[in-house]
Amino acid sequence: MSFAHRPPPASGGADAAIAAQVGALCHRPGPAGPEIVLVTSRDTGRWVIPKGWPVDGRSAAEAAALEAWEEAGVRGAVAARPLGSYRYRKLLDGGRAQWCEVAVFPLAVAQTRDDFPERLERTRRWCAPAEAAGLVHEADLAALLEGFAPAAE
Repeated sequence: MSFAHRPPPASGGADAAIAAQVGALCHRPGPAGPEIVLVTSRDTGRWVIPKGWPVDGRSAAEAAALEAWEEAGVRGAVAARPLGSYRYRKLLDGGRAQWCEVAVFPLAVAQTRDDFPERLERTRRWCAPAEAAGLVHEADLAALLEGFAPAAE
């Protein structure tokens, strides 16, 4: 199945507009409280949440859920509204950089699979919110992870 991911803006210079992305804060109940899934990025190997470009014909929440499946192999109920956002600088093809703002949607994981589209390109890791916050590089994302408490768990 092919999805029409919206490409980044053409200009990546210092004056370029901030590009919108979507991300999924995937969580499940754990023995000591909620656990959050992180994945490694394909380019740098840093720990991140599943995220990507909006998808034509899908809501932002649906696109975030699609990223969760493609990048982490998880499916579940995604919230219709984001719990917050964070910014980061994405390196694009050709060495250009683009500032992106990621709207982060909570996703209560109901199913985890080992056979998912990007399984050969990423590593998946479950951890407590405080541990996840310590592993990511973006301060605003770390704050979202550190303070995360699911609505009903």
